Amino acid sequence: MQKQFNQTQSSLWWQRGATFIVAALTAASATFWGLKLSAPVPPVQTVAVPAPGLEASDAQAWVRLLGGQKADASPTPEAVDVSSSRFKLMGVVAGLSRHGYALIATDGKAAKPYRVGASVEDGLVLKSVSPRSAELARTLEAPAGLTLELPKLTP
Repeated sequence: MQKQFNQTQSSLWWQRGATFIVAALTAASATFWGLKLSAPVPPVQTVAVPAPGLEASDAQAWVRLLGGQKADASPTPEAVDVSSSRFKLMGVVAGLSRHGYALIATDGKAAKPYRVGASVEDGLVLKSVSPRSAELARTLEAPAGLTLELPKLTP
């Protein structure tokens, strides 16, 4: 009789131990997911994407992705006003060597894509791009005449 009581007692402790372990794992999982889902979402950060060999068709894909339209082949000749209020940087695809594309809106019109070295207007070219800015100058060799910045990210 004593032997049967000891077997029942040890069987009962095994069940209690297993129940305790399952309950502890359930509580730990619920706590983990509760903290994970209630944590604030960090702000989105921009990342420089190397774009060494983009072709013209790839450039148009980037433009569509950034929300722009195809650039006109023939710019209109007029006096160049290099005031920053005329130009607005809408997006950038920047490589590590400051080559890439910029999506620039001029005079409130729809944004158009420009490759580094392309003429934005007569007498004004896209000199270089970086992850958050683009520089315009009279020529590629000239110092930057205007630096356009993307708007600041707000959390």
